[in-house]
Formats: sequence, structure tokens, C-alpha cells
Amino acid sequence: MMHQARLGPAIRCRDLHKQYKTRNGSVRAVNGLDLEVRPGECFGLLGPNGAGKTTTIEILEGLLDASSGDVEILGMRWGEHDDELRQRIGISLQETRFAEKLSVIETLVLFRSFYRAGNDPADVMKELGLGEKAKSWVGKLSGGQRQRLAVACALVGDPELLFLDEPTTGLDPQSRRHLWDTIRRLGEQGRTILLTTHYMDEAERLCHRVAVVDHGEVIALGSPAELIAGLGGEHVVEFALADGSGIAEEELASLPAVLEVRKEAAGMALTVTEPHVAIPALLQKVQHEGLDLARLITRHASLEDVFVRLTGRRLRDEEISSAE
Repeated sequence: MMHQARLGPAIRCRDLHKQYKTRNGSVRAVNGLDLEVRPGECFGLLGPNGAGKTTTIEILEGLLDASSGDVEILGMRWGEHDDELRQRIGISLQETRFAEKLSVIETLVLFRSFYRAGNDPADVMKELGLGEKAKSWVGKLSGGQRQRLAVACALVGDPELLFLDEPTTGLDPQSRRHLWDTIRRLGEQGRTILLTTHYMDEAERLCHRVAVVDHGEVIALGSPAELIAGLGGEHVVEFALADGSGIAEEELASLPAVLEVRKEAAGMALTVTEPHVAIPALLQKVQHEGLDLARLITRHASLEDVFVRLTGRRLRDEEISSAE
């Protein structure tokens, strides 16, 4: 169904705070966060572990109360318009537990019964590539199929606003791209989507704008292209030396066309304005030092580079380390 554009923001929060009491006092999970999501846009919320991202999302979804601040969802407020809001939003959690001995179609019919109006469960099932699993028990689904079922359950109510929390986790590359196409189609229907992901390429390809959250605050906001342009250099040169040795960062920073030097686990990364100037200078430096290159790659700057500069961490590495 095509949704009409709203006049006001789909999501608006001002000076949002959330504190948790601990034995030694309190912890601030969200610290004066401001956010506004426009109607019909796919908005990405990114942040390392402990940044306050999950807490913020749960407040927006009505699953958690804020300590203070003002939150409006589709022009309404939790605590005043709960029933109406639940009819107009869809939520796909990062981890959803289903009844193991219900079939896929039975699960979708059950979720559809929670809404006054919505989509045909069979149509949603096919849209998410679950048609062949219609009569399969949920307990027999793979992790990726369960993830697609979670998104399908969020869609059966024909939501105006959709929360997708790590929707492609556990999906193989083909299924992941299939879901990307689905998310794009949902946007074309006029739905507003709030997306969290630890895949930077996903945010870069799908989101009109992204907000990077750290220490409970928004530290960067804009379109992926705007944030990447803010690096000042369009290209990144990555290299590693054969014997594991290195070149001092200040020496690399003094090379022509080099704007920034970043040490990484597998070598060094240079943000540069002109690769054709920086690379010959780098090769000359390596040769002068009597060293050998093991690897040299040049690529366009990405949202991943923005995230690393802002937080000092790779989001994907953060997620992997937390799961180990």
C-alpha cells in the first residue's frame, strides 16, 4: 500500500536522556540526544557497543521509558496514544523468538491478527522469499530464514513506520541483497524506515541519511555522501609491509596528498586527495627505507572510514568481538 507523506517528522526526539541506577550510582545510556527522521526516508542509526543506540531505539519503539526528554512518533506520544501507535508501526528485532511448532504461514496469520488492517500474510511471505517454507515449522528454519520471517511479521500490519534492527544479520549474500531490494521497495511505497546495521555498505546503499551515536549523543548526521565528503579525501590507500615492520605515522603524514594516517590491524590506511601523487611518494619512501610491500590497495573512501575517524573503531569488529 502507498502511504501518504506526513507534514511533520515521522520521528522526533529532543534532549533525550536515559539513566540506569547501579550499585555505585547511575549510568547514562542516552545523554541529551536530539534526532529527527523525515517522512518517507530510510534513516540509519549507527554506533559502537555501549553508545546508547539500542536504548534509544527501544525508547522510540515504546519498549522503554525515557528518564527525560520529549519523543514524538508519527505526531503522537507513548503513554497517550499507545494503541494507535502500535497499529501504525512495525518492529523487526535483532533477535525474535517464535513458537517453534507453528508453521511460517501460521506465524504470519497470528501476527496479522494483531492489527485492524494490514497485508495478506501469503503475499508478505512470498515478498520475503519464504513461499517454499509456508508449511515448515519455525523450529526447522535456518537462522537467515528466521531473520526474514521476523521482517515479514513486521510487515503484515502494513506499517507506516518500520523499525529494522540488524535485519540482514545471518543472511547469505544473495538473501541479503534480496532484502535490500525489499527495503528499497518499502521506501518507494512511502514508508519511513529506521534501520540499524553493523554493515557499513548496507547503510551507505540504503539510507538517505545516517546518524552516528556515541556516548549517548549524535556525533555526526547527514547523507552518506555528505559524511564521506567531510573526510576531505575521496580515496584511501591501504598497505602492509612484508616483514611486519612499519613506517612512522608522522613520516607518512608528511607525504604529498596525504590527509590522514590510520594504523590498522593489517597495516596502515592513508586518506588521500590524489592517489596518483600519494602512491608514487609512498613507494619511493618504502624503497628508500629498504622495505618490501606485502599488500597495496587503493579504494574510494566509505562510510566505514567516517565511522572509524569518529569513534576510533570499526563497527563490524565491535559487533564480532561482542559476540565472542
